[in-house]
Amino acid sequence: MKTPTDPVRDYLSAVEREASVLPADRRQELLADLAEHIEVTRAERPDAAVGEVLAELGDPRTIAATALSEAENGAAGTSARGDVGAPARRGKVHPLVPLLMLTLSMPFMMVFSAAPGQLFGVLFRITGAVLLCTSVHWTAVRKTTGVLLAAVLPSVIISTWNLSNGGPEAGTPALLANLAMLALMAGTAAWLWRVRRA
Repeated sequence: MKTPTDPVRDYLSAVEREASVLPADRRQELLADLAEHIEVTRAERPDAAVGEVLAELGDPRTIAATALSEAENGAAGTSARGDVGAPARRGKVHPLVPLLMLTLSMPFMMVFSAAPGQLFGVLFRITGAVLLCTSVHWTAVRKTTGVLLAAVLPSVIISTWNLSNGGPEAGTPALLANLAMLALMAGTAAWLWRVRRA
């Protein structure tokens, strides 16, 4: 009797076979990223066929060849610097730095509400978002979610609030809105810290 096949498992197995020359940790990271991407895509588009989602990812042989090329370029870069025994993926910035910059931008803007304080708060938020996006500690989906929740959404809401209610001098409602945004940013930072890669 023939057992039913799981197309996702078959696809990931094919990628694993094709990427067998990669180091085990890099291969597992690649498979985890692909599995997460498939899961997120299927959740966002439940009506899409599994085959369609897998076709969008591309041929397993191409994915493996790209990952191998990236690994070779990374290995060449590290050996050229003399770091032969170092791991291939190390972040230059500690993962806490972008999270703190994103979260602390809000209290900084609340405490120093004059013009230079607002500017520094915005610069903190932009720098934190850039550092988050360039970090190796999160997947692309988590980076995007983090930037949207901790930088873009609070900025849009606060800007809309300021434009519609006459600015930050609106008193208690403005303080409550700022505290709500701070809670959103801190919650997002805590989630990102919990799901980071080592």
